[in-house]
Amino acid sequence: MAETAFTPVLEGIKHVKSESGEILAKPFLEVCKHILPVIDKFGAAMAIVKSDIGGNISRLESKYSSDPTKFNFLYNMVKVEVETKTAKGSSSCTNGLLWLTRAMDFLVELFRNLIEHLDWSMTQCCTESYGKTLKQWHGWLASSSVTVAMKLAPDRKKFIDVLGGFDNVKADIEKFLITFSPLLQENHKFLASVGMDNLKAS
Repeated sequence: MAETAFTPVLEGIKHVKSESGEILAKPFLEVCKHILPVIDKFGAAMAIVKSDIGGNISRLESKYSSDPTKFNFLYNMVKVEVETKTAKGSSSCTNGLLWLTRAMDFLVELFRNLIEHLDWSMTQCCTESYGKTLKQWHGWLASSSVTVAMKLAPDRKKFIDVLGGFDNVKADIEKFLITFSPLLQENHKFLASVGMDNLKAS
């Protein structure tokens, strides 16, 4: 099978869970980092989303590096903040994980649209997935900025070709949706269990 932009992502997903089935911090963040080059191919349309994802990965990585043993499991970062009542702070790791997960939800929906709605333009794929995921959590200003940016989405065929061509990419996107979506759902479930899954942008 030819390599596509998703190959490193799919490889990384295999290492996200510990033997006991818990999400490991470093491998999960590595997978999110591997998605950044895919977002790069969108150009200006995804600049805001990419910057947001990059910032949240850095925040969580920095916390992990401060004590790799303590923060080996992703949710330990959140548990510490919940205990110290700092989870709701705008610069908290809890907030970082929440927005990183939401941004990934958006990308999952976007790639689902790309392979399921072959008649949709790239802008429509972006707009539909945004409406289904991030939009409800964004304030008016963020929502307006993203909506304007999505009008800059590249030509659909060119984008798919850059990723590795439709036949190759379709299979990889399907694998990505099947293997990555459950991890995001697990994040939401955990965040909801500590009352942190419904924070809105200020």
